[in-house]
Formats: sequence, C-alpha cells, structure tokens
Amino acid sequence: MKIKTKLWLGFGFLFTIVLLFGALSIYYIQRISNNAKIILKDNYETLSYTREMRTLLDETPLPLNEQASRLFNIQLVKEEHNITEKGEGEAVADLRKAFTKLRSKQGTLTEQQATERQARAHLRNIEALNMQAIVRKNDAARASVNQAGIIMGLAGAFTFLVLFSFSVNFPGFIANPLRSLLEGIREISEKNYRKRLHFDEGDEFGEVANAFNNMAIRLNEWENSNVATILSEKRRIETIIEQMQDAIVGVNENHEILFINSAARKVLNLTDGKVVGQNTAELEKNNDLFRSILNNTSAVKLLKIVLDGQESYFQLQSRDIYVPNLGEQSDTIKIASKSAGKVYLLRNVTEFKERDEAKTNFIATISHELKTPISSIKMSLKLLNDSRIGSMNAEQQQLIEHIADDTSRLLKITSELLELSQVETGNIQLNFIPVDPEQILDYAINSVKFQAEQKSVQLEVIKSDGLPQVQADVEKTAWVLINFLSNALRYSAEKSKIIIRLNLQSNQMIFSVTDFGKGIDEQYKKRLFDRYFQVPTDGQNKSGSGLGLAISKDFIEAQQGRIWVESALGEGSTFYFSLPIARTNGNN
Repeated sequence: MKIKTKLWLGFGFLFTIVLLFGALSIYYIQRISNNAKIILKDNYETLSYTREMRTLLDETPLPLNEQASRLFNIQLVKEEHNITEKGEGEAVADLRKAFTKLRSKQGTLTEQQATERQARAHLRNIEALNMQAIVRKNDAARASVNQAGIIMGLAGAFTFLVLFSFSVNFPGFIANPLRSLLEGIREISEKNYRKRLHFDEGDEFGEVANAFNNMAIRLNEWENSNVATILSEKRRIETIIEQMQDAIVGVNENHEILFINSAARKVLNLTDGKVVGQNTAELEKNNDLFRSILNNTSAVKLLKIVLDGQESYFQLQSRDIYVPNLGEQSDTIKIASKSAGKVYLLRNVTEFKERDEAKTNFIATISHELKTPISSIKMSLKLLNDSRIGSMNAEQQQLIEHIADDTSRLLKITSELLELSQVETGNIQLNFIPVDPEQILDYAINSVKFQAEQKSVQLEVIKSDGLPQVQADVEKTAWVLINFLSNALRYSAEKSKIIIRLNLQSNQMIFSVTDFGKGIDEQYKKRLFDRYFQVPTDGQNKSGSGLGLAISKDFIEAQQGRIWVESALGEGSTFYFSLPIARTNGNN
C-alpha cells in the first residue's frame, strides 16, 4: 500500500470519528433545546392566560360587564388553542360552560357566585395540570441533559483515546523510516559504504531503501576502483607543479605547506630539509621574504629579489583555493564557499621590467633631446614675427601661426614625456612646504590669462577668506591646475566662462575647475586618467598627448591627495583635486 493511500485512510478515519462525535453532540443539544422550548413556551403561556382570567374575576363584580366578558373570552379562546396536557381539554370545556352561564347573567346573585366558584376551580385545575407538566418536563429535561452529558463524555473520552493513539503511533510510521534513512546517510557521509537499509513495507520507503542500497553498492565499487586513478592523477599534478618555471607554493587552511616546487625553493632559499607539511609560522621565523609573501594582501604585487647575485623582479600573485565539496556524493559538483587555503605564484618578470626601463629611458632621452631643437624653432618663429626682419603677407603669417601652435604642442608633449619618465622611474622630486592655496591659484591663472583673453573667456574665482595653508609642492600642484585650466579653455566656447573654486572640507583643500563645454560621455570618465587615453573629438578641438591628466593624477596622489571628475553631456565638466592642509600646533 502506498504512503499516500495510508495517509488518506488515516486522516479519513480521524475525520469520521470527529464527524460522528459532532453529530451526536448536535443531536443531544437539539433534544435538550426542544424540551426547554416546550417548557418555556406552551405551559408558561397557559399559566399566563389563567392568571389574566382570574384577575378579571377578582377585579370585576358580578354580574360581569361587557368589557370584562370580552377580555375574559379573549384569554379563554387563547387557552382553547393551547391545550397540551392530558385532562386539560375537559377542564377548559368546563370553564367555557361556567363562563357561558356567567356571561348570560341568568339566575340569582347566589347562583352566579356559585358559577364563579366553579370557574375558579376549573382555572385552578388547569394551572395544576400545567404546573405538574412543567415539573415533569423539567425532570425529563434534566434526565436528558444528564444522559447526554454521560453519552457525550463517553464519546469524548473514546474520541480522545482514538486520536491520542493515532497521534502517537501514526507519526512513527513516517518518522521511523526517515530516522533510519538519516542514519544511513550519515554512515555514507563517513564513507561507510557497507551500510544497508531494510524496510519490509512495500511502499515508497521500500523503494527508497532499495535505491539507497544500490547507491551504497555503487559508491563502494567506485571507492575501490578509483583509488589507483586518484593517486595517479595526484602524482601527475605534482609532476606538473614541479616542472613549472615559475615559483609556486600552496598553503592549506591550517597554514601548512601543501606543495612547493624547486623554483620556489630556490627563490625562497628553502633548499634544506623537508618543507611540505610544515607550518608556515615556523618557516617565517628565519625567512623575511617568505613572511612578506604570506602577509601580502594585494592580489598582484611586484617584488625585487636578489637571485644568484643579480637583482631580479618577480610578480607575486595569490589566489584562494576553493575545492569541490567532497562530503556530498552526487552528480552535481558543488564548490565550497569557504577557502581551503591559498596558492602563491612568483613569476619572473625581470626581462619585461628591463624592457620597460629601457623604454622609459628612451622616452626621457628623446624628449630631452627634442626640447632643444623645438625651443630653437620657437625662437626662430619669434624672430620671423619681428617686423624689423621683414614683413610677410597674410598667407605666410597664417602659416607661421600654425607652425607656432604645432611647435607649442610638441614642446608640451616632450615636457609631459619627461614628467612621465620621472614618474615611471620613481624620480619625482617633491618639495613640500606650507603654502597659501591662493598663491597656487594666482600662479596658474597668470599662466593661462593670455590664452583666456584671446578666446574672451572669463575666469571667475570663488573662494572663502582666511583659508588655511596646504602642505604641497607648489610647482607640481600649479602644473596640475594649469593643465585643468588649459583643458577647460580648449573645450570652452568663445565669450564663455570658467569657474575656479577653493573649498575646505574635512582638513582637505578642494581645488576645482568648471567649464561649460559639451561635457564628457559616461563611458570615457573611468579611463580619463589613464596614460595615452584621449577622449574622441569632433575635429574642432585639437587633442593632446593623453598624458596630462595621468601625470596630474600621479602628482596629486604623490602628495597624499585625490583627483576626480564630474561631467555630463551638454552640461560641461568639473575637475577636482584635493590636498591635505598644513599641520599647525592647533591642527594635528
């Protein structure tokens, strides 16, 4: 029998028991209600009618007048329609006869009084019959209530016992096989593949037991047949790691060395003794390089290591190890969310570092050599513009101006390349001094004032009074601000405006330059400070070298500052950089 069928039968039995108990309760409650209804309605109404008729006889002298006769007749008619007890009909008929005599007003007053006494006797007889009925029916109702209470109590006790027995025994029918299945799963998780389940029932639990036993058999076969394969794959992986030219070290979650190849042993000078299985804390004690590698928090880091008497450069990379969850044997492999260790890879990048340095030196040399002839060209152009040498026509003058513009651009590019070579070689010379931010601002504005006047661009300065000094290199900081202003002038329309602001925020001086040009597309903002990156132009504005903002970023960050931009198409751009204010006795 299926589990679903058993559940239906069990709950159907419970439903039937509850339904029978409810029906029995309703029957006895209805029976008690009917008895009470009879007592409260029929007999009470009869007593009310007789009380009204006696009141009329008491209050009206004989012979009865028309008003009293009419009211008495009304109550008598109601009683004639409400006869419920044995003998009550005869008494009511006798009362009707007596009332008829009283109403006819025949006979003497003595005869009428005798008739009145008879009528009162009949009323007392009717009342006695109904009072006896009330007592009798009340006793019957009490007996019925007691009987119903006993029967309902027995039925309730029987129902409780049945439900209690069902609630105790029936869950075990489901829970016991599940408990056995849970124990079997735990045994399997402990790799006890000899565990078997035995259910005698021919239901779904029997099918689950058969499936479980088949699974355990297959796992046992897999365990026995794949050990050799796993060992072979392990040796293959170890051989691959050993033959790698890059140094590689694996550490598990308990800070123990999982594997290390020969290249790593040589680089880390761990050639003596057994290393695999040792705790990293022991190896760190006498090996500063190993300690530096393990304590590295960045994903990629460049290290300079002296190897075989020569300086070599290694790129350190570290990755967390996430292994499949081997605790669950299933077709779907689940990767554990908790790291099982780390792998450290030291890649020899000495050759690439030397090439990069050669490139930087080449750029620096070429840039330095180009500055002299370019400066000579500028001097020659200046002499050509001198009217004392000779006059030129309009076309010649225009050509001279184009040459002067291109020469200025070349000179700017060579200067930026020289600055870049200093940044790349780490030869930035910074002269930190406390300086007023207004001094840097005035220096930059004076440098671009002539260029702004040529385009009729207004330079508006917004600043507060009494701003504190900043700790900065005046020349490098002014160079950044000039670069901001030059870019703003390049992309500003004639007769427009550029706003320069100075703000103090949380011990940081904020310099900002706002133009009202076409703005920068969102897709270019993230790369704006990358080297050699240039925002595509529409051909109206000459593009720079793509180095100015990258060098500006290096200069500002070297002074513990920050540089960023805010821009939207059609709304212009605002370039910012911040510098720490100078420390004084009252500002630490």
